[in-house]
Amino acid sequence: MPRQADIARIAGVSQATVSVVLGGNSAVRMAESTRRRVLEVAEQLGYVPHPVATRLASARSNLLGLYTFRATFPTDVADSYYPILVGVEEEAAALGQDLILFTGTSGPGASHEAAIRRTRMADGCLFFGRHVPEEPVARLVDSGFPLVYIGRRAELDGRIPYVGADYVSASAEVLTRLKGLGHREIRYVRESDEAPSSTDRQRGVLEAAPETTVVRIDGPELDPGTVRAWVRDGVTAVVVEGTDTGAAYTAVRKAIDAARLSTPDDLSLAVLGGPPEVSGFAVPMREMGRRAVRLLVDLVTERQTTPQQLLWCPPVAGSTVGAPRTR
Repeated sequence: MPRQADIARIAGVSQATVSVVLGGNSAVRMAESTRRRVLEVAEQLGYVPHPVATRLASARSNLLGLYTFRATFPTDVADSYYPILVGVEEEAAALGQDLILFTGTSGPGASHEAAIRRTRMADGCLFFGRHVPEEPVARLVDSGFPLVYIGRRAELDGRIPYVGADYVSASAEVLTRLKGLGHREIRYVRESDEAPSSTDRQRGVLEAAPETTVVRIDGPELDPGTVRAWVRDGVTAVVVEGTDTGAAYTAVRKAIDAARLSTPDDLSLAVLGGPPEVSGFAVPMREMGRRAVRLLVDLVTERQTTPQQLLWCPPVAGSTVGAPRTR
């Protein structure tokens, strides 16, 4: 790689002059022809400042980290997290920021502890994933390192900056719609795993329809006989938690099909953040990625901002919800 010394030798100037020109220091007086000659040589050689050296000189490098607590980054366009990456990349490019993907947790013998420490090579870091290892993240927060979590976080006594979705209001709206159509016997199916997004969805469900029965399942399997029994008992609607795994929705959809029931004729089906053809609401993943980048840049530059933000989830009419069938 070309160095400033190489530029100085070819341009016929001192290395200090090259440093002043490439550092953009206009306070130092010099001939415009000298400044132009240095820039032309740097361009010809393809000189790129070393990010660590730039960081030491200016305290910022315009590098933002992106860290996930999953084993790999989502690369499939069907992955629920993929739109987040699209939003992150779009906004980073718009703001003139480069991205570093931290992948240390996928290697042999890797740990979150060591990988999270490495995020300090960036100006700040975006985090996303269903769970948070609290100790290493707490150290970053306590040290004042700028970070933003994509998704609401309640850990560390609410000190983690985040951009999330307003699942409480959106879930309540779905249940309010079902009740308005005449549904009274409703089952809410969710995964057994605990996370703030799960807590928020269930809270919204029970705020709008306190009589709703909550059913927890493990994995993408639900006995079709269970669904048939619900219908016999007068259940007219099933609401399902939407997650990055989609396990609850997969289980319910398979069980309904295996029980030879149709939606919405036999049973209305709503998903709290799921496929676009299913009634419920959409999670603004792409916008969450964009907003998270903007919030992180605000924190890095110490601009006045709101460190915890919730975005509206647009409702999805879908084709799987209707009025209860007269029995």
